[in-house]
Amino acid sequence: MTEPDFLTTTRAFYDAIAADYADRYRDELAGNPLSRALLAAFAELVLAECADGLVAELGCGPGRVTSHLHGLGLDIRGIDLSPRMVELARRTYPGLDFTEGSLFDLPLRDGELTGAVAWYSIIHTPAERLPEVFAEFARVLAPGGHLLLAFQVGDEPLRIDQPFGRPVALDFRRQQPHRIEELARAAGLRITTRMSREPEEGVETPQAYVLARKPAQGS
Repeated sequence: MTEPDFLTTTRAFYDAIAADYADRYRDELAGNPLSRALLAAFAELVLAECADGLVAELGCGPGRVTSHLHGLGLDIRGIDLSPRMVELARRTYPGLDFTEGSLFDLPLRDGELTGAVAWYSIIHTPAERLPEVFAEFARVLAPGGHLLLAFQVGDEPLRIDQPFGRPVALDFRRQQPHRIEELARAAGLRITTRMSREPEEGVETPQAYVLARKPAQGS
């Protein structure tokens, strides 16, 4: 089967900027207490559901969020489309498991995860293909499993051209929170938390966060 052009373009973009991106955002969480609080809340929810369950960061990039969640007590692995990002993550965090994979065909069994994080990783998927991504999220979550989403808010895509001086470009597709919530519900997930953050220094667009849960059996 021929791969969609947007996946090929996204992979090439992140392969090209992987080292620069990893250096630029290596300590991003250290200066973002809200993000750390959300990740801590997610970790606590997952551990309360199943203390030894498997978690995955879907679209993990160079692995900094995966590593942070591991430090919060989660048994977690990272999955990313970019081979170069996976290579960097493995080298930076040799004690963790990182694997190549697409949000459209995750290398995970049905119901394998007690938690999943998509931290700014749905932002390169065209709107008409997002239902497939959310169906895949629902497939890999066990009943009672939690999903944390982070994304940029807006109606128009942001074109990033030649980042770090590299000869690549990519569209960052902003989304409205109500649309993301609709997609989650359509996939059979229940929204438990929604939050938005206004632009601040160094961040040009509002950000949104959604926590959802796959209903437990019998609920």
